[in-house]
Amino acid sequence: MRFVLAGVAVAGYVLMGLGLRSAGVQENASRPEFYTTKVEPILQSNCYKCHAGMFHRGGLNLKTRDGMLHGGHHGAAVVPGDPAKSLLVLLMRHEGSTDELGPMPPKKPKMSDADIAVVEQWVKAGAIMPEAAAKP
Repeated sequence: MRFVLAGVAVAGYVLMGLGLRSAGVQENASRPEFYTTKVEPILQSNCYKCHAGMFHRGGLNLKTRDGMLHGGHHGAAVVPGDPAKSLLVLLMRHEGSTDELGPMPPKKPKMSDADIAVVEQWVKAGAIMPEAAAKP
């Protein structure tokens, strides 16, 4: 009986640890790896075709943090710590559309709410990127 109770206690601690790890996703958004593993793939799939590499449509380069902070013809794309003021997030949500700026990405359906939430979480945590990706 004593061994059974000890096993149950150990299993409970393991499950609690897993739960804490899942709940800690918000904290991880401030780590450079969050950008590399979660945010960058979203930007690659939806934004880089027009806003990275040789192409900087609207003067916006989303490949670097400096490019996001400097922004394009319409100002900063990202305001670290404030997704509600970040043009990138507003356009992804299809909330910041104007005649000049349509919803992003153009000619595609709205991005998934899950992908938008990841980008919002990253911006809210300070838009941290690995050193190599942060500079032009």
